[in-house]
Amino acid sequence: MLQESTNAPVTGATDNAAAMSQMGFADMLQHMDAVNWTVLIVLVAMSAMSIYWIIFNFIKNLRLRASADRVVTTFWETPNAQDAIRYMEEQPASEPFSKVALDAAQAAAHHQRHEGSRLVESLNRSEFVDRALRQAVIRESLRLESGLTVLATVGSTAPFVGLLGTVWGIYRALIRIGASGQADMGAVAGPVGEALIMTAIGLGVAIPAVLGFNFFTRSNRITNNKLDTFAHDLHDFFATGSRVGDAPPAQR
Repeated sequence: MLQESTNAPVTGATDNAAAMSQMGFADMLQHMDAVNWTVLIVLVAMSAMSIYWIIFNFIKNLRLRASADRVVTTFWETPNAQDAIRYMEEQPASEPFSKVALDAAQAAAHHQRHEGSRLVESLNRSEFVDRALRQAVIRESLRLESGLTVLATVGSTAPFVGLLGTVWGIYRALIRIGASGQADMGAVAGPVGEALIMTAIGLGVAIPAVLGFNFFTRSNRITNNKLDTFAHDLHDFFATGSRVGDAPPAQR
């Protein structure tokens, strides 16, 4: 009798240890059903999309920071307007400041070519350049936001997708308890482990997306402020022939 009572706790501890070993990621992959696989695939797809857009926007912001001041400074320091415009045309298609300057220059040249037409009668040079600049700034601002919608969507929905896996794992644990009639560790360890892992994966997908969204939103806000300032200076230059401030007027 004494021997049996001594062995009982040891056997119970061994069973609990064996049950706890079923809560790993490898065991989860072996026992997942269709719902679990669907949740996991969706989370992996969300993670891949957010990682892609985080890397894409990070590289884009690095390039933009490196080129923005150089492009603006070169434009104002070039003594001849035609040379400045040619320099803007040589910039990459993804460089926003040069594209805004080119749109302003094209609007001013278009207005000048059509002097005496109804276009000139309805809009003066200042208004025509201003409209072109507004459209250019809006277009480039929208291009800066590429991928932010994906990051916001992943950051807000990934925890709930992981929560679906959590709820399903708890449901499976309850089903096992009902089928076995015993609420022991062996019946619930596997499903509960799957539930916890799904929760962790959902949070692991959402947190980088939220951090990336906040970082790039702030970075784009700074860039948009610089674009607005540059656009105001361009408007003064192409509408009046000189930039407000101490910058010398370009030869035209």
